[in-house]
Amino acid sequence: MKLGGSIAAPFTSAEEWGWLLEQSRFAAVTCPVTHAAKEEVVAGVLKQAERLGVTIAEVGVWRNPLSPDRAEREAALKFAKAQLAFADEIGVPCCVNIVGSRGARWDGAYPDNYSEETYRAIVGSIRDIIDSVKPRRAFYTIEPMPWMVPDGPDEYLRLIRDVDRERFAVHMDFVNMISSARRFLFACEFIEECFVKLGPYIKSCHAKDVRLEQPFTALIREVAPGEGALDYARVLRIADTHLPEDMPFLLEHMETDAQYAAAYDYVAGIAQGEGIAIR
Repeated sequence: MKLGGSIAAPFTSAEEWGWLLEQSRFAAVTCPVTHAAKEEVVAGVLKQAERLGVTIAEVGVWRNPLSPDRAEREAALKFAKAQLAFADEIGVPCCVNIVGSRGARWDGAYPDNYSEETYRAIVGSIRDIIDSVKPRRAFYTIEPMPWMVPDGPDEYLRLIRDVDRERFAVHMDFVNMISSARRFLFACEFIEECFVKLGPYIKSCHAKDVRLEQPFTALIREVAPGEGALDYARVLRIADTHLPEDMPFLLEHMETDAQYAAAYDYVAGIAQGEGIAIR
């Protein structure tokens, strides 16, 4: 696995980004620019990643192709297509988004997220994005979420079957699918189920942790690796069994590079103790 993440600090040039990337020790990183960046900036970013032997693991979309607002929905689809084409052009294998929501918040929890009409719209939007771009190197992927499709491995397998496109694949985020107290209490068993069922389709993977708080009802909170309850030695053994050695394993949602460094040290230390090769 290629342990990595995102560069949190701001930068003003590809060279500065490359310096920050070198300090991070990452072997994989999220793409720091979009399709709208100037050609020379994109070329500079690719040159810095190549210089350091770092894989640019994924290009993000993070827009709502299901928005009830027509203008927002059409803009999201246009952006998703442009980002997938961009990933294909620069040779990044994973273009990632969520399916979107049926409410004002692009990633929000709404009852209509689970309607049959919405499911048909999800399948149609993914097909439209892939069919419009016809990527040869990149895959369009969906990051699972706790309150929209796909929220579990079986739901993801159904989506893969129904979309029925060779260039549709999986972005693995097992923490986002730990959405009940039962899944939390049997987290490693659930994580193994996710990797067994989805492993052949995974193009990128998030590395996070999770904590259960019990005021009176279950509150499940995402935290950095080492700050939650997951048995990370077991998590890494599961991932190492089911992922190819060059799979990106990305830390995320940290506010500073120092936080990324601490999480990196934790995961890398566990991997070393388990004899698992981490770049």
